[in-house]
Amino acid sequence: MFRYAIRGLEFTLIFFIFAAIFSYSAPPLTDQIEKIRAYTRDLEFNYVAWTADAALLKLQANSIGAEQTLSREEQKVIVAQYLRITQKILDEENQLQQIYSDPNISDKEAASANLRATLTADYAEQNKLAPFAEAILQEQVSVILKELGFTAFGQPIPSLLYHSTPLPYALIVSPRSRIEQIANISLDTRITVDEQAKLETEIDQALNTSSLVVPVGGIGVYPTMVMRTTDLRWLLNTISHEWIHNYLTLRPLGFLYSSNDPAIRTMNETTASIAGDEIGALVFQKYYPELANASSLTSGLILDPFGIPHADAKTQQTTFDFRAEMYLTRVTAEEFLTAGKIEEAETYMESRRQIFLQNGYLIRKINQAYFAFYGAYADSPGGAAGEDPVGPAVRALRAQSQTLADFVNAISWMTDFNQLQTAIQK
Repeated sequence: MFRYAIRGLEFTLIFFIFAAIFSYSAPPLTDQIEKIRAYTRDLEFNYVAWTADAALLKLQANSIGAEQTLSREEQKVIVAQYLRITQKILDEENQLQQIYSDPNISDKEAASANLRATLTADYAEQNKLAPFAEAILQEQVSVILKELGFTAFGQPIPSLLYHSTPLPYALIVSPRSRIEQIANISLDTRITVDEQAKLETEIDQALNTSSLVVPVGGIGVYPTMVMRTTDLRWLLNTISHEWIHNYLTLRPLGFLYSSNDPAIRTMNETTASIAGDEIGALVFQKYYPELANASSLTSGLILDPFGIPHADAKTQQTTFDFRAEMYLTRVTAEEFLTAGKIEEAETYMESRRQIFLQNGYLIRKINQAYFAFYGAYADSPGGAAGEDPVGPAVRALRAQSQTLADFVNAISWMTDFNQLQTAIQK
């Protein structure tokens, strides 16, 4: 009981801190972000409402304490049931989207009536299971965090709280002349592909920028937002990844995430990716060892770390190395941009996108904004990060750290890339 009281007080305090951050006064209209927001205000995601709803769900789940009263086998059954109903919902939502996208179906309401009724029932079933499944996964990850030394007074701080939900999209904006994220604005979950493309065009034509609306796998608000998925490995990694962001937010590196220093963002994201993968793997090994040879509890679409939906890896061509090809694309594009050849760079990136498409990677657009966003996730060599030295430096610090906790705690107090370089040269 004492444990739950402490968790409730801590959660309430941190919730108000995050609410204060979200309600912080807007920058002046002359600011570049405000110029972009002139096009996005009616499309932006409402974090305050989402956080309030998620907070209520977590307080209700906290009073149940299911993760403490169920056996390990009972917990696995609930998690499996939750992932199966999630897969069913994702399949049905895809069918519904196909109906509304089909020009040959005139009466879409009638054609989708039965499907919408089924979805309503499945949403209700998922809502019943979600508090239990999420509480179980939260506790399992928290146990590993404790074993790794990420605790104070026996608990992770902040307490690990997440909620799976349809996620907002991120509008990423970069200058055309270089690869640099100058804006990241969250958009409503219901924005269509046509609306995304229209928004990108409007902003780019008005401001001479490079824009791209991208899907995201998780967001480090509190409770953290995690994409709906049936891939248990990915889910555990992402839950852990987003908690690391919460952990860093209470320290200089995370507090400076929104600064104008792109190296700080790469340090944050690469640290969270490295730590999230390590923590998630330990949770999977401890609680789900029988699934070691399976990618998920159910079959279906897999979403890779780049947010690019494609078929199961077994059906992909083995001769096409995604990371190597994306690395080449980033490096070559930057060479064009450095030489001031902006149009040539953009033409080249589009030609490369066609090559990725031919090899099964459904990338809608590759441009400066694409690399400004995906290049910050540099936990593995190559890929969209190109030759950016920040990712390799973060990986070097992890390699020379005795434990994962040592690594995260060391980098969490850094305020610029120079400190990281000094640390790895010792």
